[in-house]
Amino acid sequence: MAQVQQTVDINLGEVLRQVAREKEIEFERWVAALEDAMASAAKKQHRIKEPVRAHWNEGTGKFEAWIVKKVVETVEDPAAEWSLEEAREHKADAEIGEEILIPISTEGLGRIAAQSAKQVLYQRVREAEREKVYNEYIDRVGEVVNGTVKRFERGDIIVDLGRTESIVPRSEQSRHERWSQGERIRAVIVEVHKQPKGPQIVLSRTDPRLLVKLFEMEVPEIYDGTVVIKAAVRAPGERAKVAVYSRERDVDPVGACVGMKGSRVQAIIRELRGEKIDIIEFSDDLVTFAQSALAPAKITRVSVHHTGDQPHLDVIVEDEQLSLAIGKRGQNVRLASELIGCKIDIKSESDVKDEVADALARMLQGAFEPERRSISLTDEIDLTSVPGVGAKTASDLHAEGFTTVQSLLDAVPEDLQRIEGVGPKTAQSILNWAQEQATRAASGEPETGAPGVVDEEEAPAASLQDDGFLAALSKAFKESEERSRAADQMTAEAEADAARPAEAESAGEPERDES
Repeated sequence: MAQVQQTVDINLGEVLRQVAREKEIEFERWVAALEDAMASAAKKQHRIKEPVRAHWNEGTGKFEAWIVKKVVETVEDPAAEWSLEEAREHKADAEIGEEILIPISTEGLGRIAAQSAKQVLYQRVREAEREKVYNEYIDRVGEVVNGTVKRFERGDIIVDLGRTESIVPRSEQSRHERWSQGERIRAVIVEVHKQPKGPQIVLSRTDPRLLVKLFEMEVPEIYDGTVVIKAAVRAPGERAKVAVYSRERDVDPVGACVGMKGSRVQAIIRELRGEKIDIIEFSDDLVTFAQSALAPAKITRVSVHHTGDQPHLDVIVEDEQLSLAIGKRGQNVRLASELIGCKIDIKSESDVKDEVADALARMLQGAFEPERRSISLTDEIDLTSVPGVGAKTASDLHAEGFTTVQSLLDAVPEDLQRIEGVGPKTAQSILNWAQEQATRAASGEPETGAPGVVDEEEAPAASLQDDGFLAALSKAFKESEERSRAADQMTAEAEADAARPAEAESAGEPERDES
């Protein structure tokens, strides 16, 4: 019986090494996982709550287990800690911080304990495998990998990479692409995580890095660094824009990416399932770069405004080029804006002309409008504009400190009646006027004269505002043109009348000769 037990123990070590080689997980990790499993089984078998530690002796092939107690000054967890007095009952020379190991038996473990050991072992193995996958792929983020569509889970695509699985979430799929089970798929790695559930590797078919990597694979000049991709943006499945730059004068960056008869770029378009690609030459001049980025539209002119961190471009195009510059659902201008890193506003020539005309009209209108000041409660006022207040009464009020609207609002009728010439009715009239001025100041109404009186300077302004001014200006131009046409007509009639006698005289001379 002892010989059989020895054979089993020897086989355990050999099995661990063989599995470690197959799974490509370190032998020490397998031993540690097995020790954790045995500790869990012993804890379950003896029904104890204290921490348990197990050790596999490779020489004898047997497991040993202990209850672990830590010696502390103040016990906070009685299941895991002992005071110094309790520890010295088991070990005379125990010290603070030391761990006391109490042996327990690992023989005769039951079915429940074995099941617990099995679960712990599986968990540790899965953790080791996921950590291995993480360490293998974390440095490959941004690379393109090839795989096979294995299955579909709630819209996500599970891809078989050979030794592990990856996932293409619905958010990273192009809505114009359709895949079938078993079909080959090429995608870029965008994330690798350690979460316990689901595939660890996240792939994408919409990331611009996929487009860049495809160009590196198809264009040798990009791979060797002669042509550099400065930026790339995508509207997945519809259109993409790529800005390229050549480090050598003799190499055309756009031509190198397009290839002979478009062979290189067509291969990329087929891989992206028909996505249109605009290849643009990069330029340090922002205006030139913007004109190229908005292709195929022809740009009339571009103006740059530096407001904040992001430049602002005003782009003007011909009326028939406006829809082409904006693109389908604003796609062209949005991609161009992302490519050059600027905010772009596109306007047609007719829109710009209308804006210039409106600005000119406002400028002319403002030239005819007098400057009007808003009412202030703290500015000094002329009290003679108040109904019922004469010059002498105004002077007396001013001498008593009633110089602003606010001072009148703070007063009561009795305060005003102390002044000579101010009766109850006059005092109430002054306070009503002050209240009216405060209401107008709150509404932002401009300052005017006394109530019910229209300033002479404001009368012409009322007829020269807004549409009235423009109508008057247009009427004046029409009247001038009509007077000019009438003068020309009168001049022409006078010249015609002067010509008639001369014609009659020349016509009568032959008759006199005949007589």
